[in-house]
Amino acid sequence: MTLSPDLLALLVCPKSKAPLEYHAGPPEVLVCRASQLVYPVQDGIPIMLIDEATPLDESVYPPSTVV
Repeated sequence: MTLSPDLLALLVCPKSKAPLEYHAGPPEVLVCRASQLVYPVQDGIPIMLIDEATPLDESVYPPSTVV
């Protein structure tokens, strides 16, 4: 399942207020590079709770190289 581009444009990290990167997965997640956190997406619903986020591992979610 993919998140709506309109929804993605509105979402920001609850900790840093920085923009999020969508990774379709599996697992489907939202990544915040500023706070180094990964937020899960369950059944198409972003779980935007800091306590539910996991630390970012850049080997698993490398920075996008879109120019």
